[in-house]
Amino acid sequence: MPQLEISSLSALSEWIDQPVPPSDWLAITQERINQFAQASGDHQWIHVDTERVSASPFGATVAHGFLTLALLSRFLNDTVQIHGVRMGVNCGVNRVRFTAPVKAGARLRAHFKLVSLEPIDGGVQLTWSASIEQEGQEKPCCVAEWVQRRFGAS
Repeated sequence: MPQLEISSLSALSEWIDQPVPPSDWLAITQERINQFAQASGDHQWIHVDTERVSASPFGATVAHGFLTLALLSRFLNDTVQIHGVRMGVNCGVNRVRFTAPVKAGARLRAHFKLVSLEPIDGGVQLTWSASIEQEGQEKPCCVAEWVQRRFGAS
């Protein structure tokens, strides 16, 4: 159940430059990492070889950066519900940095702030500042500026 419900696309303007509640924590299991490796075709040993990584600088397998980034949709959907939306699409990311490794077994959550809202035909374009936090770490593991479009119910 989302922690924040926004009544309409027009009500989003009240949230510009305001942080929304953080998402719930999500465990990054080895199974999730393996599934992402299978889906993406990225089977680099630092992600999937649990024996070989013991001699790596990480000491454990690490999640793909793009797995961490792909979780933005889940984290936002778990955090915010915008009523009156019939469809949403991702437009891309203006900036993204993977700032710390995410070891298998870590727990992540995301923080979002709506930085811009622009009207488009049939809806709005939103730009979110997103920071993904790793439990027990001061430094975020991913920061991004994410662009979406949401279209109103017709």
